[in-house]
Amino acid sequence: MSTEDTTSRRRGRRPAGQDTRTALIEAARAVFAEHGYERATVRAIAARAGVDAAMVNHWFGGKEGLFAQAVLELPFSPLELLATLRDGPDDKLGERIVRVFVTRWDGAGGDTFQALIRSVAGHELAATVLRDFFSRFFAEVIGDIGSDQPGLRTTLCASQVVGLGMVRYIARFEPIASAEVETLVTAIAPNLQRYLTGDLGL
Repeated sequence: MSTEDTTSRRRGRRPAGQDTRTALIEAARAVFAEHGYERATVRAIAARAGVDAAMVNHWFGGKEGLFAQAVLELPFSPLELLATLRDGPDDKLGERIVRVFVTRWDGAGGDTFQALIRSVAGHELAATVLRDFFSRFFAEVIGDIGSDQPGLRTTLCASQVVGLGMVRYIARFEPIASAEVETLVTAIAPNLQRYLTGDLGL
């Protein structure tokens, strides 16, 4: 088969019945690998997947969210996760965040978090995008509450969630590594709630 035929097939319309979201993730991995994050465009990724560019925003909320799942391989949809976290009272948001994140990471066996940390440690681009992702994500969460100092609160929340992941899945400190989800929620959520809505003492 000629290179032209192979390229044409790769860039053609996606096969009938193929899931749009999966097609976008596969296309994104290829385009990010070929061009890097900065030069990769939503239009190019959508064209590779054979779908409309609007589908990137629909499924992933933009290029950052797509990169998060295609390259960083986060085991959740940022948009779906935001909807879940917003569903409840503000004073219980810390509980929902701990419960949802630990449940998702546990569901992925912890391996995905380990792969994520390896990517961040070895690639500055991955680290930059991960920081941007968590900053945007928690900014969205905090923006709904109206708390002061959103930038600092966002960073504090990210440090709590990523730090918990490091202790539970990478360093495997006991008893946190084997603790039940609700045990972690009870112990950690109050501190996270203070980061979200409480007095930071500044």
